[in-house]
Amino acid sequence: MAKKRQNTPYVFPKIAVPAFCEANGFYTTAKRSENMSRIRSSGTRPEKRLKLALWHAGVRHRSNTRKLPGKPDICLIKYKLLVFVDGSFWHGYNWEHRQQSIKSNRDFWLSKIERNIQRDREINGFYRIQGWTVLRFWDHEVKNELGACVKQVLEVVDSY
Repeated sequence: MAKKRQNTPYVFPKIAVPAFCEANGFYTTAKRSENMSRIRSSGTRPEKRLKLALWHAGVRHRSNTRKLPGKPDICLIKYKLLVFVDGSFWHGYNWEHRQQSIKSNRDFWLSKIERNIQRDREINGFYRIQGWTVLRFWDHEVKNELGACVKQVLEVVDSY
């Protein structure tokens, strides 16, 4: 019996991210620690705005499906559509220009954000091979151009 061959994309070596700890020279104040603890991975304002707009447009969806790799923000299983709302800083918007502006803990943040970018590409490839449509919106796109984002989602849903 022959093994079924899977289409797997070439996987690049993972970018190593140094641990964020005082032993590595990363010192945090109590205020910095408090600020970082308030950063959310789900339930962000742009994500909520897009979900509400899709709901009003009649698109029913699942939110933050943890069973799926990458934990998509919006999942429409019926249409094999996943939507991610990415934060500009965390996912490297305009990365070639922005990386020059990072001054403190540079080694950590550069590798951290580059690994996030790499992971986003891996997740996109994983789902596209399986026939899913992946849409990624920047947080500022959702904030400034909500209608255009909803329109893109509706185009995929209508084409199904």
